[in-house]
Amino acid sequence: MTSPLLSRRNVLLGGLGVAATAALAACTSSPGSTGTPSRTFGTPTPIPPSPGQKLIEKTLTAKPVTLDLGGRQVSTWAYGDVAPGPLVRATAGDFLRLTLDNQLPADTTIHWHGIRLRNAADGVPGLTQDPVKPGAQYVYEFTVPDPGTYFFHPHVGVQLDRGLYAPMVIDDPNEQGGYDAEWIVVLDDWIDGTGTTPDAVLKKLIADGGTASSGDMGGMDHGSMGGMSMGAGPWGDAGDVTYPFFLVNGRPPTDPEVLTAKPGQKVRLRIINAASDTIFTVALGGHRMTITHTDGHAVQPSEVDAFYIGMGERYDAVVTLKDGAFPLVARPFGKTSGGQAMALVRTAGGAAPGADVTPPELSGQVLIGSQLQPAESAKLPAKAPDATVDLNLQGSMKPYRWGINGAQFGKNEPLTVTAGQRLRINAVNMTMMTHPLHLHGHTFALPSGLRKDTVLMAPMQSFAIDLDADNAGDWMIHCHNIYHAEAGMMIALEYAK
Repeated sequence: MTSPLLSRRNVLLGGLGVAATAALAACTSSPGSTGTPSRTFGTPTPIPPSPGQKLIEKTLTAKPVTLDLGGRQVSTWAYGDVAPGPLVRATAGDFLRLTLDNQLPADTTIHWHGIRLRNAADGVPGLTQDPVKPGAQYVYEFTVPDPGTYFFHPHVGVQLDRGLYAPMVIDDPNEQGGYDAEWIVVLDDWIDGTGTTPDAVLKKLIADGGTASSGDMGGMDHGSMGGMSMGAGPWGDAGDVTYPFFLVNGRPPTDPEVLTAKPGQKVRLRIINAASDTIFTVALGGHRMTITHTDGHAVQPSEVDAFYIGMGERYDAVVTLKDGAFPLVARPFGKTSGGQAMALVRTAGGAAPGADVTPPELSGQVLIGSQLQPAESAKLPAKAPDATVDLNLQGSMKPYRWGINGAQFGKNEPLTVTAGQRLRINAVNMTMMTHPLHLHGHTFALPSGLRKDTVLMAPMQSFAIDLDADNAGDWMIHCHNIYHAEAGMMIALEYAK
């Protein structure tokens, strides 16, 4: 029997062999500099909204802050004074003018995750813009074409694993609603300011391989995986970092967010996984939820006890609330340290559940999101692909090195497409870890027709994903485990000039 430790750390690159191993080894990079192409862009040319188009303006200030996590003070970076940062809300078709004011001691950008926007506003340094220097401002201008639940975060280094993230909701002007209340639920794993920083975590991972945790990382027992279980289904080995906190809307379960409504009311939940290294299993104690959307796109409604949500994914659900106090739990998959994330749903008096509560729904029917069926309105028009490319996720824990198509980002050949084509990407996960694959600037269709921009790929899983090349520019495809991305698991998708 193959040791799970060996299967993860020493069986490199899904059996691609010495040549591919050497290709990754040849392009090891320092944290935060995974070979980003050297380009300069200058200040973007301002663009006006179209006549009659509604203008939404907001300034987002990225700055150092101190946050209270249930009585523990942590130093971090955030938008404004809170994490998650301020909600950006608009209606599909609106024009957004969003100013980033960088008061951090480091370069930064903002990426508008899941939005099909113009390439110049995508927020990827070296690919779509220059990084925003400390003390500088940068104006992002774009039209939001699609309704849905989104979020935004930096695309520099591992800054996502600080407090730099916030929800973004684009309303559908044609939607009838049909619910009494709406709750935005942002999930996160938290390590910044707990004896280490995300940059130190990445540096330690690259130096040593294995897992990283808060405090004294030098004494990590690699055999125990730092409080993580290995080889469990359906996601196998699903994370590298041991976190001391898991949060809902910036609060730990010992000091939970309280979501209030009346018994019998129907609530729409917009659930966002802003975590950097954690897949969650989400359940609402005493209730079943009906999933209605994923990554902004409508699905055939599916009633479930619980569902998995990977890093970068979003799910909308509706639920009719009962009478009482109930735990909304996000259980970290494959992690045995740090507890869980939890919010309190209250429609009446009564004792609140404990921070370590285990709703029975967690043991019920747990949805794997890629198995949802699309609503007819969300399907791509039927069309055979005009071109096909391969995308192979590869890498290892020891050495800590991740890549796509045989090399780390900056050393791998970009994928190419011609405007107007239907492109099929044959994506294969050739590693023993689960990776959330995220595509910028577009959505894609799974073989079922399900539309997404981020999909969990289990070990050795493959998907043929189709996209319409209708948004010219240079775009990023990457694993949304931020540590894997920064260790090289990214590749560019470039339109033929």
